[in-house]
Amino acid sequence: MKRYAIVVERAESNFAGYVPDLPGCVATGATVAETEQLLREAIELHLEGMRADGIPIPEPSSQVEYVEVAG
Repeated sequence: MKRYAIVVERAESNFAGYVPDLPGCVATGATVAETEQLLREAIELHLEGMRADGIPIPEPSSQVEYVEVAG
């Protein structure tokens, strides 16, 4: 089991997400929850395709943290 970081951002009329450790692995959805679910599916398909093409699967390496600033 691998654990990949995802980034979900608000777009103009929906949400868009991507996986920093898997370039090209993206998804969009109407809600954050839908986008997260679609990203899970996209990651599985992305890794399947990499395996089929004989491409090494990258280990998760991105780290996610939040930083508080006065605003």
